[in-house]
Amino acid sequence: MKKNRLTLYILAAMALGIIVGYIVHSSASPETIKSFSKNINLLGKVFIRLVQMIIAPLVFATLVVGIAKLGDLKSVGRVGGKAILWFITASLVSLLLGLILVNLLHPGDYIDLAHADKEGVKDLMAKTQEFSLEKFVEHIIPRSVLESMANNEILQLVVFSIFFGVAMTSLGDYGKPLIKALDIVSHVILKMVGYVMSFAPLGVFGALTAVVATKGLGIFKFYIIYFSYFLLGIAILWAILIGAGYLVLGQRTTSLLKRIGQPLLIAFSTTSSEAVFPKLTEELERFGCRNKIVSFVLPLGYSFNLDGSMMYMTFASLAIAQAYNVPLDLGTQLTMLLVLMVTSKGIAGVPRASLVIVLATCSMFGIPPEGVAIILPIDHFCDMFRSMTNVVGNALATSVVSKWEGELGPEQEAGEQMAA
Repeated sequence: MKKNRLTLYILAAMALGIIVGYIVHSSASPETIKSFSKNINLLGKVFIRLVQMIIAPLVFATLVVGIAKLGDLKSVGRVGGKAILWFITASLVSLLLGLILVNLLHPGDYIDLAHADKEGVKDLMAKTQEFSLEKFVEHIIPRSVLESMANNEILQLVVFSIFFGVAMTSLGDYGKPLIKALDIVSHVILKMVGYVMSFAPLGVFGALTAVVATKGLGIFKFYIIYFSYFLLGIAILWAILIGAGYLVLGQRTTSLLKRIGQPLLIAFSTTSSEAVFPKLTEELERFGCRNKIVSFVLPLGYSFNLDGSMMYMTFASLAIAQAYNVPLDLGTQLTMLLVLMVTSKGIAGVPRASLVIVLATCSMFGIPPEGVAIILPIDHFCDMFRSMTNVVGNALATSVVSKWEGELGPEQEAGEQMAA
């Protein structure tokens, strides 16, 4: 009942946010709209920051405990190998789907260059100037675990936690007291998740009100074909992912989708898959995934398995090329796909990371990088569906690996834990 009530509050907050945002957009002056949007968006920022507050300790505690509970390096390697196999396959399928759709439907031909958001792209350009192999490696390897925690660098935390977990496991009985302590920490943080989720409706209201007040619903009429083709791609990707999940999970796939309904709703309305990481951890354990699998696979997924973002990268990059009439042969497009496959890893937690990668890729392949400005006005709405798809992909990946490992138990009620 409490869960259903929170879902209803979130849906009501979404509806109210759209209504209030539209009223402000229609009746206020540009200066008032700018000030109002900045202030009301603080509600969304407060919620996201509350979630970010608990992500770093949760990732560290659960991943280290998960590795310890797997027992030995052979088990860690086996589970990690299965997870990476799923991640790479899903990433390639997502990227390839975006490439195929753009070549078949030519969404870039319908983009009006007159509606480019040139101001909004300046921040992205600044981030892309630092994009290089050196910066890519630095983004993966932590210089300081405290710095990684402070900046919520999930991939860096994963790297440190794997080293820490493997080292602690090798100590045998000597490390067990620390494993027990970290296990308690993870349960305390999961308890905090319930408190933080109480702020979700306010965060949803603030985020949606701000974007609708600023851009208005009329933005869709300029980008309706581009947005429609993107939604078609998302629908096909969902069908592929759920179909693959069904081959392994069978009838329980439907139950999994119902279980993650609330995280999906929060990811959609806040445009942040990161915002639901703690809640998704909790729901997957209640679905029946052992916490030693969830705590190992899910953090990896948030670094390597962002399916919605991957599909959008090829879709957006090639659509921009079409809008500027830049010819790209099939070989060049496949090379771009492989570049995106590598450079996109570890972007979780980076604001508008998909667009940063698209911007860098455009520069690399002779596509006008300022072309990102033409898709910026509609990007927030695309990001809603990208974030939801990322959550679906990671929930399925974790559940499938649990099934492959024979560690998928019966569903649990609230308050019960899959401790082993």
